[in-house]
Amino acid sequence: MGGAVTPDVGIAARGLGLEGPRGWAFRGVSFEAAPGSLIAVEGPSGTGRTCLLLALTGRMKATEGTARVGGAALPKQLGAARRCSALAHVPGVTDLDPALTVAEHLHERALLQRRFGGSLRGLLRPRAERATETRLRIRRALDAAGLDPAALPKGSRTAVRDLERVEALRLSVALALIGEPGLLGVDDTDLKLSDAEREEVWALLRSLADGGTTVVAVCSEAPEGAVRVSTVAQDEPETPDEADTSTEAPDEDDTTPAAPDKADPAPEADDDTPEEVPADAIAEAGRA
Repeated sequence: MGGAVTPDVGIAARGLGLEGPRGWAFRGVSFEAAPGSLIAVEGPSGTGRTCLLLALTGRMKATEGTARVGGAALPKQLGAARRCSALAHVPGVTDLDPALTVAEHLHERALLQRRFGGSLRGLLRPRAERATETRLRIRRALDAAGLDPAALPKGSRTAVRDLERVEALRLSVALALIGEPGLLGVDDTDLKLSDAEREEVWALLRSLADGGTTVVAVCSEAPEGAVRVSTVAQDEPETPDEADTSTEAPDEDDTTPAAPDKADPAPEADDDTPEEVPADAIAEAGRA
């Protein structure tokens, strides 16, 4: 993406684990990935995939092990990891409002980015200059996410409820890319998609990685060429008695909000950056 200012973000994890009141969400995760890698967090639903995604992006604090995410040392420097990363398509965290239009979502995210993610100098620039920069950010994000508003049923005025699954995922990715992160985390990458749709989504994520953005994607099955990271303990295969029995994420017309993951450790944050994962969402964690 042109205009990106976030440095390249590589990841190196050593024995990373996260324990909550219900036990270990994941444990013993170790891997290395260079900047611009496509990393697939692979495993059955209920094996801590989303918790690992949130831990690597600084939204949850690991309870054992360490990780280096760009220049941030986890679990101590959560704020630094958050500042270089963004999340997309995470149930209970980045949910799209079905009543809002594509344009409204994009405009709102751009305003938030300018207010909280920009510099003081940027806020003091003339209004016309700020508006031009906002339009450019949105255009770059849409292009990178492969979403053309003109191709939607009502253009940019199309409501989220009228989007197809892949279109909604592309919009969520575009919203995350407005901040031009070095690390993009995407949850439920292949959930309820056809084979053709999965190939389409993986092609999108590969293109982002090829452009220099490190991508961490939660999935049930990793694609060829991705850095595979499993959340299933190799020496302790899951059995029916040990497996969590919660269901997959609900259909789009289900009004019950999805929560991030199986275990429910309370997220911790640096004092300098607001926490992004609501405490009530983590407390009721039971998805992906």
